Amino acid sequence: QVQLVESGGGLVQAGGSLGLSCAAPGSSFRTYALGWYRQAPGEQREMGAAITAGGGVTIYATSVRGRFTISRDNAKNTVYLQMNNLNPEDTAVYYCAASRPFAIATMKNPSTITSWGLGTQVTVSS
Repeated sequence: QVQLVESGGGLVQAGGSLGLSCAAPGSSFRTYALGWYRQAPGEQREMGAAITAGGGVTIYATSVRGRFTISRDNAKNTVYLQMNNLNPEDTAVYYCAASRPFAIATMKNPSTITSWGLGTQVTVSS
């Protein structure tokens, strides 16, 4: 497992942008695929975006594709989520996650995740 610490959540107006960061100490960071998940009140946790260990492949949920961008800097042990054109439906607790999946597509299922951060709240006002 790997320890993950998110930062960057907050309140933003609809149409605005927000960036999230997730740091993980230790040299094993670069061996993990990473993802950003979100959970709204009363809803199940869902994947927003994921990126392979080397950063060469990314996948996105349909609801965020074209608005969110996931990236990572293995030299800084950090993964990022840039969120643009936010809308109230994006309001949720956002979690950073790490795993060593057989294939990146399996990260669409939160049950495959082996390490979770504590989460950071993102609230989008209308």
